[in-house]
Amino acid sequence: MAGTTEAPYVRGVYAIARADPDRVAVVCGGTRTTFGELDRLSNSVAHAVAPYVREPGDRVAVMLNNSMEGFCAWHGVARLGALVVPVSTRLTAPEAAYILGDSGSVLLVHEGSPVAPAAAAEAGVPALEISEAISGGGEDEPPSGDWVATPVTAMQYTSGTTGRPKGILRPPPRPAAEAPPSPFATFWGFGPADVHLMCGPMYHTAPSAYSLMSMTEGGTVVVMPRWDATEALALIQQERVTTSQMVPANFIRILEADWRACDLSSVRKILHAAAPCPVDVKRRIMEVFPPGTVWEYYGASEGIATAISPEEWTTKPGSVGRPFPGISLRIVGENAEELPAGEVGEVYVSMVGSHRFEYHNAPDKTARAWRGDHFTVGDLGYLDSDGYLFLVDRRMDLIISGGVNIYPAEVEAALVEDPEVVDAAVIGLPDERMGHRVHALVELRPGAAADAEALVERTRARLADFKLPRTVEFVDTLPREPNGKIMKVKLREERIAQPPPGS
Repeated sequence: MAGTTEAPYVRGVYAIARADPDRVAVVCGGTRTTFGELDRLSNSVAHAVAPYVREPGDRVAVMLNNSMEGFCAWHGVARLGALVVPVSTRLTAPEAAYILGDSGSVLLVHEGSPVAPAAAAEAGVPALEISEAISGGGEDEPPSGDWVATPVTAMQYTSGTTGRPKGILRPPPRPAAEAPPSPFATFWGFGPADVHLMCGPMYHTAPSAYSLMSMTEGGTVVVMPRWDATEALALIQQERVTTSQMVPANFIRILEADWRACDLSSVRKILHAAAPCPVDVKRRIMEVFPPGTVWEYYGASEGIATAISPEEWTTKPGSVGRPFPGISLRIVGENAEELPAGEVGEVYVSMVGSHRFEYHNAPDKTARAWRGDHFTVGDLGYLDSDGYLFLVDRRMDLIISGGVNIYPAEVEAALVEDPEVVDAAVIGLPDERMGHRVHALVELRPGAAADAEALVERTRARLADFKLPRTVEFVDTLPREPNGKIMKVKLREERIAQPPPGS
């Protein structure tokens, strides 16, 4: 599964801006920004932020939507040796204020929404609008030459589905005059000829990481301010997109769009992760893009774990692959024992280069995540006899009905195979007799009949009786996080709070 090897070339925004300043770095909303322009605007941000950064490793929060200015902010912060703390623009002021305070951010860079200054005031952190930071039109050189090629380093906060979000703290960045090589770019074969489509929120780990990775290699990044399947297909055709990072929710919408009318022949690699991809959805999306282009990987904000090529996946449908180079996996049981092939347990992953992370201000959560040199984010899965990993679900989503484990992802995959179903989410709701009952929320195709009994009956051929939904609820659209994950905690809490029928 090794990526292609390219001849040496100039890497990093700073170096490319001097070697080839007119090369296009960012395409967004019809505007094309060159590497020379991006470099100057990033320097301008660095100068504007410098008075707030006392020392390398300080944290600067960035609360921006997908935009060219977002890249200027991230690169500007990196040119001071500081860490970027991405803050979702969907958060309320108190939620954002928590991240500002917990991270110890010295500044909040934002785009002028009323939430951002309110959050900054609540956290006691100064705020700076990005328009002010770049108002000078750019600077030829950054405040310091020490960090010109230091990669952007982010202190990401997890989604917080089990409580307050956790900040993932890594070693501080190091000064660099030349951009260090990226094993991930090498593995995926990213290079200067690539055109990368960023279709997820920049404040999430994967969309920003892969876009920054492509840009560092000299590729052009096409930015979608917001996701729309028809627009994504049009941009792939118009800009001759070669790579992108997507999630199964993107696939589901692309399959509903008129993808056959678009020329997608430029695509050479579509990476996907973030949520389980139903086998039927994966098979169909592999027919949309050119043969051999849809690759899957498994990981979390904490670190990558596995990867699988399309050729491997056809022989191991449903697998998320074998360990990424330099990484090892363990499946651990309830009594901390390592489980053999075929047995379901908690997935533990080592880090590339034996690097470790910790959860900021949460030593207890850090201790629970690590077991020796391996960490877990609570996913359940098993390894087959060939060492391929199959995920079954997250421990927090596990349904136990009548003492039997039921994995929602398996039920969801069976429902999505139904020709009348677009999307589905399965949760466990309290049941006095069984402990939990399987409850399905289903989004139907236009014109399909909302007949729960018929749907369950059609699903019976794909699932054992005890796994079948006991109740079905039809919805217009399932709520998803910007990273593609269904908001199951919200769905579960809302339905538990509802009074029983007939009460």
